[in-house]
Amino acid sequence: MIKQFCRRRFRMRRHLFKHIKKAVKIMITTSKRKCDATGKEGLSALQKCVAAMRTLAYGVPADAVDEYVHIGESTAREALQYFCPAVIEVFSDYYLRAPTADDVARHLQGENHGFPGMLGSIDCMHWEWRNCSTSWKGQFKGRGKHPSMILEAVASHDLWIWHAYFGMPASNNDINVLHRSPIFSSYLRGRSTPVSFTVNGRTYNTGYYLADGIYQEWAAFVKTIRHPMEQKTRHFATQQKSARKNIERVFGLLQFEDQLMVGTVLIFII
Repeated sequence: MIKQFCRRRFRMRRHLFKHIKKAVKIMITTSKRKCDATGKEGLSALQKCVAAMRTLAYGVPADAVDEYVHIGESTAREALQYFCPAVIEVFSDYYLRAPTADDVARHLQGENHGFPGMLGSIDCMHWEWRNCSTSWKGQFKGRGKHPSMILEAVASHDLWIWHAYFGMPASNNDINVLHRSPIFSSYLRGRSTPVSFTVNGRTYNTGYYLADGIYQEWAAFVKTIRHPMEQKTRHFATQQKSARKNIERVFGLLQFEDQLMVGTVLIFII
């Protein structure tokens, strides 16, 4: 029952909620409970974390959590401002790190799916920003009615996002974003993790990403075959599209789990 409650209220499992709360509590200096003139204790770290997580999960305004956790609007907004940098500070070293040798070895298990040497799938998503500030709407004019920002991401078969490039202004497509993206920076500097795999008796030392047809004909991208005629090419096209479902699932989860971009936004951090 409690597990279902956490999943419904915060869009995450109970153990993940407790893990985030425990880690962030150490970082947030304002989590210390203070007493007023009457000796009554103030808000706890749990109340502040609950308010911040619920705001992020459902995109509700700060005053919407008042009755839920008995916290004021200004305090809820302040808790959110402390919560987000604290999460980045605590978890960025692990979740935003470059792939290590062990990570690459795990990625290369894509051979089980018929793609040896595959490091993940790359794609872009236009994230609609309904409540964009009026002064910024011209910069983030998208292809639709509302302003939007484009997200470039690389995800592996376990839905781990290993690369993300977000917030590029102006109207863009996958190619524009790729030309400004730092995805190949480590490779150009000679700092990328070595990759080695063998296909048909030939050894390659550079991994690749599965991509759709808009991407350029680079060795780093393996795209589908548009009009497969033979049985072999039809099988390849089917397997490539099936393997690329990973990045589509990631985008679907991001849109479902985090509703901050949909609701009222009063805090802008660039």
